[in-house]
Amino acid sequence: MQINCERLKANLLELGKIGYNENDHGVYRLGFSDSDMQSRQWLQEKAKAAGYDTYMDGAGNVFFGRGTLDRPAVLMGSHIDSVPAAGIFDGSLGVIAALEVMQTLDDHQVVSETPVWGVATAEEEGRFGGMLGSQAIAGQLNPDWLMSAHDADGLYLKDAMAAQGLNAMDALNAAWRPEQLKAFLELHIEQGPVLFQDNVQIGVVEGISGVFNWIVHLRGKPDHAGTAPMHMRSDAFMGLADFAHEIERIIAENGTDKTRITVGKVELKPGAPHTVPGEAVFTVVGRDTDEKVMEEIANACRKALSAIARKHRLMFEYEQISWLAPKPCSPSLTDLIEKQVQEMGYSYQRMPSGAGHDTQFLGEITEAGLIFIPSVNGVSHAPDEWSHWHDVEAGTNVLLQSVLALTGKSGK
Repeated sequence: MQINCERLKANLLELGKIGYNENDHGVYRLGFSDSDMQSRQWLQEKAKAAGYDTYMDGAGNVFFGRGTLDRPAVLMGSHIDSVPAAGIFDGSLGVIAALEVMQTLDDHQVVSETPVWGVATAEEEGRFGGMLGSQAIAGQLNPDWLMSAHDADGLYLKDAMAAQGLNAMDALNAAWRPEQLKAFLELHIEQGPVLFQDNVQIGVVEGISGVFNWIVHLRGKPDHAGTAPMHMRSDAFMGLADFAHEIERIIAENGTDKTRITVGKVELKPGAPHTVPGEAVFTVVGRDTDEKVMEEIANACRKALSAIARKHRLMFEYEQISWLAPKPCSPSLTDLIEKQVQEMGYSYQRMPSGAGHDTQFLGEITEAGLIFIPSVNGVSHAPDEWSHWHDVEAGTNVLLQSVLALTGKSGK
């Protein structure tokens, strides 16, 4: 039994048109933006046209499936929101692959007592910190966070959801009970270079890195760029620049080969060419597969920023937007996926994921497994993100065979 790659390709390319920007060729479907909600409506229409039940919960997650949810279900999926100027594969592949697997089961008239459903989770990319949709499904939300979460521009999650007709507090009612699920499977592009460089078709993921997300403020004093002597300035940008140079040292002393620290968004205030910056506001995101290492690099970042602030006569403050602990994938489900790959004859390797995924929260309530396919040159979160269609087909067939194994059916 094989999936219909042309059908999958057509659906993925069609979804990729929603939020597409002609100028930079990137996809813009930020969580709870108009284009994000348009993509959710599109998905529900696709699911209905294919004959599936579908609904959107209070967190914005879109579910679609075959079979009534009166017994433990196999759930597949990922997310369809994006970072700014994204590609068409990140997240979306896992959702469209889930739809394709169900359509393939229908094509071959596979009858199963186990319900098979798909999900497009909401706000996985962490615009507001965390992974709202999968956290909601796993029952990992609380009212304080829902009311206080905001993005790097100060927009509150509750306001972004309200603009789309959603009440943030309804996300608390989106949790699934563990007994409602048999397993969760996610197909995703690697978003890194390992599989592509090693010419390996499938990544069988054993665990997912944790991640912390800070918004940092370095406050000094704005001054005239021409008259303020260099040695008398409280230049916030110089503090940011010094910290950027410290990142390599922090990783060498406190991290591992799997540690990542990134300054991804920067704003200088007042932001005038002839004014010394009086404030630098920037994000710091740290990752590692070991939570103790995460704690060590977080402490090292705090110490470095405090010392830099003293050196440049600045005030240092930070807000921790989220802290997501590392999560191992289900060993039994990882073994099941590996067995399918071996039987299909694909090259593969077991590997960690440096990026966060919905799997890490679904793993709190059920057996959860993650399948990777190569990203060309390791590119992701960019318009030139790409995966070859033969790899897309291989990964979706692995997903199909894994679902069949979980439902007790044979598709060999």
